[in-house]
Amino acid sequence: MIHVENLTKEFKMYKKTPGFIGAVKSLFSREAEIKKAVDNISFHINEGEMVGYIGANGAGKSTSIKMMTGILVPSSGKCVVDGIIPYENRQKNAKKIGVVFGQRTQLWWDLPLTETFSILKDIYDVDDKTFKERMSFLNEVLDLDEFMSRSVRTLSLGQRMRADLAAALIHNPKILYLDEPTIGLDVMVKEKIRKAIKAINKEYKTTVILTTHDLSDIEELCDRILIIDKGRLVYDGGIENIKETYGYMRTVEMCVKDIETAKKIDVAQTFELSAEDVITTVEGNSLFVSFNRNKISISDIVAHIMSKIQVTDMNIKETDIEEIVKRIYNHEVNL
Repeated sequence: MIHVENLTKEFKMYKKTPGFIGAVKSLFSREAEIKKAVDNISFHINEGEMVGYIGANGAGKSTSIKMMTGILVPSSGKCVVDGIIPYENRQKNAKKIGVVFGQRTQLWWDLPLTETFSILKDIYDVDDKTFKERMSFLNEVLDLDEFMSRSVRTLSLGQRMRADLAAALIHNPKILYLDEPTIGLDVMVKEKIRKAIKAINKEYKTTVILTTHDLSDIEELCDRILIIDKGRLVYDGGIENIKETYGYMRTVEMCVKDIETAKKIDVAQTFELSAEDVITTVEGNSLFVSFNRNKISISDIVAHIMSKIQVTDMNIKETDIEEIVKRIYNHEVNL
């Protein structure tokens, strides 16, 4: 469905010497440097896949998405979307894709939602029968009926996001690009948006590319993630695989009776492990032990601590995807 091969995008940026002399000098000669926003990335996304596309601000994900949607032309490499080169066939490509930006809208601000959808129907040349079927389905999964007759300016953020998602899907696109679709939404509306995306993917096999900083969206919707950092693709694989491979740290929290004794327990020293493999901290009435599960078992840790002190309760926490990605951004994990 989407084939990206050695895709690169370079921007020419001009240096400016500060001050008045620098301003005058720049009128006659300017020194340029080349900035690689996207650096030789390759991947393939199949029809019906839901893929999380994530990276820190400035990592290059927006630039690569713009090349896939046909807004930008690559400096080199190849991008083919459903058999079309997007930047060479923008109009044809636009009929195959839907786009939702969390902080922007494609809706007409002063028009009732029904009129906005009618205009989009004509723009995308959707026949009456298909439009009626699509709106029936979208009403069902997004609960649009309660605000269909209201102007867009009167909608809450959650209602507008549901309307924006519906607007992007009126022409039944093969590919849906979602950029921060749940930003600023409360928990209930987020869950409604997620359920709708799942239903759309299941019913129509719509391929979904999701970019977001809310990693709970990724975990809820996607089985595969692409991580981009400094213009390069640093990870392409399953969420469970990245957790298994890089989420080797676990944390056990134990509520204890004698907190002063707990402060004296040094698990790393007892098992002759480094301070990076076992970290022991005390907070309130709880003893926390974060440990590398490849170096020591939880049964050894718990048995040792319970031989020293009375434990009244216990909780074990796995490293979540958000923590792993944060470590990747900070270059603490080598991929």
